[in-house]
Amino acid sequence: MYKNYLKIAWRNLTSNRGYAAINIGGLALGMAVVIMIGLWVLDEFTFNTYHKNHDKIAQIYNRAKNLDTGEIESFPSTIYTMGSVIKDNYSDYFTYAIRATWVGNYVLTNKGENYTQRGQFIESEALEMLSLEMIQGAYSSLEEVNAVVLSETASAAIFGEEDPVGKSIKINNEMDAVVNGVYKDLPKNNSFANVKFFANWKLTEANEPQRFERIKTVWDDWSFQFYVQLRPEIDFETANAALKDFYFQYGPAESLEGFERRGLHPFAYPMDKWHLYSQFDAQGKPTEGRVTFVWLFIAIGLFVLVLACINFMNLSTARSEKRSKEVGIRKTVGSNKEQLIFQFLSESILISGIALFFALALVLFTLAWFNELAGKNMQIPWTNLTFWASIFGVTLITGLLAGSYPALYLSSFSPIKVLKGTFKAGPYSAVPRKVLVVFQFAVSIMLAVGTVIVFNQIEFTKDRPIGYDRSNLISIQMNNPAYNSKYNLLRDELINTGVVEDMTQSSSPLMGVYSNGGGSISWEGKDPEMSPDFGILRVTHDYGNTVGWQFVEGRDFSRDYASDSAAIILNETAVKYMGLENPVGSFITFGNDDRAEIIGVTKDMVMQSPYQPVKQAFFYIDYDRVDYINIKIKPDAIASDAIARIEEVFATVVPSAQFDYGFVDEAFGQKFESEERLGNLAGVFTLLAILISCLGLFGLASFVAEQRTKEIGVRKVLGASVLNLWQMLSKDFVILVLISCLIAIPIVYYFMSQWLQNYDYRMQISAWTFGYAIIGALFITLLTVSFQAIKAAIANPVKSLRTE
Repeated sequence: MYKNYLKIAWRNLTSNRGYAAINIGGLALGMAVVIMIGLWVLDEFTFNTYHKNHDKIAQIYNRAKNLDTGEIESFPSTIYTMGSVIKDNYSDYFTYAIRATWVGNYVLTNKGENYTQRGQFIESEALEMLSLEMIQGAYSSLEEVNAVVLSETASAAIFGEEDPVGKSIKINNEMDAVVNGVYKDLPKNNSFANVKFFANWKLTEANEPQRFERIKTVWDDWSFQFYVQLRPEIDFETANAALKDFYFQYGPAESLEGFERRGLHPFAYPMDKWHLYSQFDAQGKPTEGRVTFVWLFIAIGLFVLVLACINFMNLSTARSEKRSKEVGIRKTVGSNKEQLIFQFLSESILISGIALFFALALVLFTLAWFNELAGKNMQIPWTNLTFWASIFGVTLITGLLAGSYPALYLSSFSPIKVLKGTFKAGPYSAVPRKVLVVFQFAVSIMLAVGTVIVFNQIEFTKDRPIGYDRSNLISIQMNNPAYNSKYNLLRDELINTGVVEDMTQSSSPLMGVYSNGGGSISWEGKDPEMSPDFGILRVTHDYGNTVGWQFVEGRDFSRDYASDSAAIILNETAVKYMGLENPVGSFITFGNDDRAEIIGVTKDMVMQSPYQPVKQAFFYIDYDRVDYINIKIKPDAIASDAIARIEEVFATVVPSAQFDYGFVDEAFGQKFESEERLGNLAGVFTLLAILISCLGLFGLASFVAEQRTKEIGVRKVLGASVLNLWQMLSKDFVILVLISCLIAIPIVYYFMSQWLQNYDYRMQISAWTFGYAIIGALFITLLTVSFQAIKAAIANPVKSLRTE
């Protein structure tokens, strides 16, 4: 019986190749989208699961109230002292408690050759906590003060095929270290994937003894990260309850009042939430960040598959009259309704199985491109039984979903009416098909408009005034002590090349603010209850001329004024934040009674997230505590020639330093990389959804044209023009698409308006966006339908009427 069902299904496929190709093609596209989205979602949900105890590992965050805005903020920076206290007093809660620096770029030197690698100074137990796969060495390899362990990639880059273990290297030309181990590269879906080496925490302490001696006793230097692993019997609720009063139990008496006003308390934030729940709301609680896009893509995958199933339903029911005699004869010779349903479902499952083959081939062919688009390293898990169970499950569900309505519809035909030749589908038989077409295009239009709004928001933010000129600017990290005291020499030599306009140094790059604080700052009119928080940037005299900042009032730093060594420049937001009406000439007092005069106010410079408001910040002169060189290349200089000349100067003035530069405008563009990737993914899936909808529309248009062949012939004989016939055949489809637009537009407007609320700096949705969507939908519809409509309209009526 089952063999017979398959034979009949195969014969139906081969006898209707055109419609079979549309059904298989649509389902294959839909299933390919589901597989690709499934791989992407799996990659997102398995982020950080590489680590054996990922469900117990956490990073210590702090939560505190912003006294100016009233919002509660959560942040991952911690104080040095926390490490000592937790190790001594919380051993019942944590197996590991590990201090770490922030991940950064460092220059590793081997035999005079420099290699820039991203790395982190971390306490030695981290290797075991993170369960790194050691290729050479062991978890104890980081215990020595000067120990370093390299990733497999870093080892190959620095030592080639040599055995690196036991070899000496220098870090930033100032720290002597020994390679004690090599670990296997971490997968791309891991928070530590870009860390290419780990160095012992004690090495950075030994390199800066005065700084660490000071911060060991203070409770306001938020310069570090802190990781913990909970004991097996401890859950996060218990651990966080124990940490809640940490600052009040162990903090200094003079700081307790400030801690209490801000409600400051630490909490352990689980590793499993770092990636998908990386954002916090105004109450300091985790909110849906990236996970929103994960659920969105799951929804897109399901919708695209449903669109493909709708194609199958529509074409199967539209061709019902062609199979009515088969149903009538089968019922007459004894087939019951259940057997007919089973037969039709067998056909749809067979088509779904064939579509699976093409879907897998399509995914295999496009996976490398998809990985590049998504910024991932996904692979098809051919040997994973769960994968195959999921794939066959999707295939079966697709076949049942696509075939259910046609099976029930076709099996309900009356054999008497069919065999007497009086069976007609009826005037309302097309209503379900029309409803499904409306649903198809409504979903496609919503996806298209949503994708356009995402890209419009990105472009709107890119065009935001940033308060300085980022063109022809390059930035170089000063990760070598050889730069010390070379400022004037380096600047003069660069300007003498003729390709450099100016040079400056700063404590933070133009795309970030690495120093924040201000608790000890005071000014006239300051609210005594206020706990100030500023972005702090240390710069040299030539900063303004190099970056091209724009003054609202006052002046720039100048070597002509010796007093500028005790002067500051505010941004506009800082003036509003401080409530100053006439800022220039006012003074700011620091905790030790040092006074600084405000000499100027600049327009806000967008240095952090371009989607958020600019933070209040001030700039002051400091030639000692700077970490970045910023160089302005002349606009008429050829970039490649300019870079070559600049590199020659660096090789002469600071020969031991690695010349690693980056263009500021490229760094600015990278701030949009995540949103652009997600937008590109959504765009690809939207195009596929539209293509699937058009395939269904093309098939229906072909059937309608075929069904009305004789009517078209009669109309042509009676004088109807090709234009009249094209309008007649296209009108119904145009009406359906217009209804789809009316349904889709208010829905997508509501959801995209809600999405835009996540951004402080956001666009207003234009009515033209929807107007263009309607025009585009109509154009695609007419383009899809017109081929069949015009083909039928220009056919010779003699051929269609000859049989009458």
